[in-house]
Amino acid sequence: MPSSLTLYTNPMSRGRIARWMLEETGAAYDVSYLSYGPEMKSRNYVAINPMGKVPAIVHGDVVVTECSAICAYLADVFPNANLAPPLTERASYYRWLFFCAGPMESAAVNKSLGISPAADKEGMIGYGNYDLALDALEKMLPPSGFLCGQQFTAADVYVGANVGWGLEFGTIEKRSIFEDYAERARDRDAYRRAMAADDEAMPKD
Repeated sequence: MPSSLTLYTNPMSRGRIARWMLEETGAAYDVSYLSYGPEMKSRNYVAINPMGKVPAIVHGDVVVTECSAICAYLADVFPNANLAPPLTERASYYRWLFFCAGPMESAAVNKSLGISPAADKEGMIGYGNYDLALDALEKMLPPSGFLCGQQFTAADVYVGANVGWGLEFGTIEKRSIFEDYAERARDRDAYRRAMAADDEAMPKD
């Protein structure tokens, strides 16, 4: 297994999710903070992520971008952390990762931008409309435990972070099942370590 592992991030970004996931694995890693603007769009970084955005991880010669992919990759390459179900039991795990990365995040981002699709165009959009996406989330979330039963997984890192931030920033309605799940998912020492480290790296002015 490659010995070097570097996270490229910014403390005011989705990179917080990747850092939480890294803390869950227990693996040693380095952090390279990039500022928004020219540094993130520099030739050196665009060679890593052509989108010129964070997060990204470089694991030896392997590059992984996109938070959900980073979470899934790290769960696979560090199996001793037990952050993914057995291969034969991954249906819900994959469903949650892709639902959150697709319909749920699109609905939340568009909500924050004040974008609402016209009723006759909802069929062209993966999530239909904001209310439909949130109602689906409410129906799918378990009332107790985690997304894949009692096992905490990388899907809980990704979904738990997105639900928690959505509640904090107003892009997800404050429904009790959302609040309860976010609290369960983030009640982790790894989450607290990751948030403390990124909080420390926040601009001081």
